[in-house]
Amino acid sequence: MFSAADKVAGQGVGSAYLELVHLLHERFQDEFDIKINKYGRSQISHYHTINFPFFISTFLPGRGRKIGYVHFLPETLEGSIKIPQPFRAIFYWYVIAFYKRMDHIVVVNPSFISKLEKVGIDRSKITYIPNFVDDQEFHEFSKDKKLALRDKYGYDQDRFMILGTGQIQERKGVFDFIQLAKDNPEIQFVWAGGFSFGRITDGYTELKKVVDNPPANLSFPGIVDRDVIGEYYNMADLFLLPSYNELFPMSVLEAFSCGTPVMLRDLELYRSIIDGYYESASDEADMQEKINNLRNNITGLKFLHDKSLTAAQKYSKDHLAAIWHKFYTQQAKEG
Repeated sequence: MFSAADKVAGQGVGSAYLELVHLLHERFQDEFDIKINKYGRSQISHYHTINFPFFISTFLPGRGRKIGYVHFLPETLEGSIKIPQPFRAIFYWYVIAFYKRMDHIVVVNPSFISKLEKVGIDRSKITYIPNFVDDQEFHEFSKDKKLALRDKYGYDQDRFMILGTGQIQERKGVFDFIQLAKDNPEIQFVWAGGFSFGRITDGYTELKKVVDNPPANLSFPGIVDRDVIGEYYNMADLFLLPSYNELFPMSVLEAFSCGTPVMLRDLELYRSIIDGYYESASDEADMQEKINNLRNNITGLKFLHDKSLTAAQKYSKDHLAAIWHKFYTQQAKEG
């Protein structure tokens, strides 16, 4: 395994990487000899991030079968970080060059397959394997525990709560989240996340002003540790991710696993992976209308709660363990 994904807090890529490593150690430690960021000889080298030293290592002997994990494409970085020209063009070229060095590619969203084909990567070298979360770490709490958590974190037990998570950046739709909070002062809004990339975050200046001085009903607890974030999902009545562009957001899987009703912006990429398990909304006005319909609708929230738990089974650790085992075994044979 080659990865630097866990060096920057608050990234879904890091969460996905850690989940996979933990799974392999837990289930297959007698079959797979796993080393992290070591350059000894191996049958398989799985690159989770595109750091330049990793790219150089692909030219060294002993790398075995080179697997690239595609968590993003150049276009999905728009609205996340600001890279001035000509450096942006150079970086985007490098991203594709890295992927082309791989013997095989794993994508977390099937919509990436055709896009990778367009840049010259053969479809036969691409496999779709979705993200997953550990239901031991992310699961639904009892009603009493949920209420106790509201007390613990200083939130009203009776107030409808909407949670968003992830990096605070323009691509995540945080401006819409903020506007919804302003338009609904009777609802508690919480965004758990931070500026993982600091000042180069797209929209940083405007967003930082709101984070430093938010409306009374909007809370920014910052980057929440992974072993705590499950408590936030359980406190929430609704999880809202208004992103304009996503890959396969770990936050949605985490919310599903906790049984939290989910609302997402209506994006094509979601339809191919989690269609039918969430409430979709086309824009901020539609989100407002859907929130109005759901906040006092016990039956509607229960329906979305049940859909979340159904989705969680589809993307469970048990199911994905078998998929990864088969994939690695096959790649070792082809190496």
